[in-house]
Amino acid sequence: MEAITFSPAQVHVFNLVSHIKSSVGLDQLREQLAAFYASKVDEEMDRLWESGEWNEQKLNELRGSHFRTPYHV
Repeated sequence: MEAITFSPAQVHVFNLVSHIKSSVGLDQLREQLAAFYASKVDEEMDRLWESGEWNEQKLNELRGSHFRTPYHV
């Protein structure tokens, strides 16, 4: 069996979350993580827009598109 190696960032997060003792604390952490990743997405979209890699035309081309995996029961 292979040993799992964690990055320093993962170890740091594990140590921090070990102090969460309530569901309220967990909810607060989830909100903070969601806000962090939302800001990263915003930053990347701003970069793409400013560089011209993303524009109004590409946005309009994707309107109404569906990219979900089709599941047949």
